[in-house]
Amino acid sequence: MYKGDQPFAIFIKNFFSKEKKYGSKDRKQITALCYNYFRLGFAMGNCSPEQKIKLATFLCEKESSDFVEKIIPEWYEKIDWPLNKKLALVKDQFLVNEIFPFSAILSLGITAESYCMSMLVQPQLFLRIRPQCRITTLKKLEKSKWAYQLINQNCIRLPVATNAEDLFIIDKEVVVQDYNSQQVLNYISLNETTLFSYTEDKKPISSWDCCAGSGGKSILLFDILKHKTDLTISDIRPGIIMNLHQRFKKAGVKQYNYFIADIVNSAFSPPASNYPLIICDAPCTGSGTWSRTPEQVCLFSLEEIKKYSDIQKRIVTNVVSHLKEGGIFVYITCSVFKEENETIAGFIKDTLHLNVLHQEILKGFDNKADTMFVAVFKKEAA
Repeated sequence: MYKGDQPFAIFIKNFFSKEKKYGSKDRKQITALCYNYFRLGFAMGNCSPEQKIKLATFLCEKESSDFVEKIIPEWYEKIDWPLNKKLALVKDQFLVNEIFPFSAILSLGITAESYCMSMLVQPQLFLRIRPQCRITTLKKLEKSKWAYQLINQNCIRLPVATNAEDLFIIDKEVVVQDYNSQQVLNYISLNETTLFSYTEDKKPISSWDCCAGSGGKSILLFDILKHKTDLTISDIRPGIIMNLHQRFKKAGVKQYNYFIADIVNSAFSPPASNYPLIICDAPCTGSGTWSRTPEQVCLFSLEEIKKYSDIQKRIVTNVVSHLKEGGIFVYITCSVFKEENETIAGFIKDTLHLNVLHQEILKGFDNKADTMFVAVFKKEAA
């Protein structure tokens, strides 16, 4: 039985590796039923799992099949209806806002209905085109038979099951990166010269990605600053740093500093004492990405928000002490919760005394993408 101690994708993979009796078709159907079930979150709590699975299948599936006809024959001919029309049909059994009935804790601008609706839709795959590879990438797309969309001049949207490696050299030509994750440094991109008084004859901008994770935002910054950055990365996990070495090699990021540290605690020493630019993609609940991992909705507890909020306050306090006067601090989460977003931004402004330059929620609902929060601050001279 799944207990939530690991991502469901890993759990189900391990389950099938032990249970050899299931063929590929069975594995696909079982996995889909489980994810559909999770997508209903807290809704239909008084119903049997069978009832919940049937309704979830109707709402989340889009194509007819023998399997769909067998488990929900009464809705079989309506399976391709738009989601809004399906919801209207079952309104006496199910209200979409019951999926996540905690509207009071959502960030400003995020409605309960839009968030709950997003839980019923599988997000798509997004690629960011590297600047030096735009022409070749577009030519490859034109020759392919892929069903793709160009969201903007650098962003490709594809069906989630697409294997991008079949067509592209990942990290060299394109970066696998959610649409809104590609937008979090837009303020820097648009105001680079103003923020850093940057000219070609000056030294590279010293920057620190303090929660580097998979490194996507470091590569994004590298591209925005046209490789003119003296980059430092850090993470608490040695394995992450090892993976980043390989990824940066493919991405052409040749010179950078790195260190392993728990920045929740203040006893760490980055290679430089004062950075003109610090990016903090903070650990968070990940609630803006739960439509990709819907099991997390079913596992949610309010205590998790407080835990992450406390961690975020400690991290920003520690890293801002290494921000140069006049420097820029970018705070990012993939959360939809006010306490991780606006509350922390207010803490940075009022307690750490940084000036707010920009703040926004990047809602992914309309683009089948993740939802993120970004706030940009400046440390004025004392």
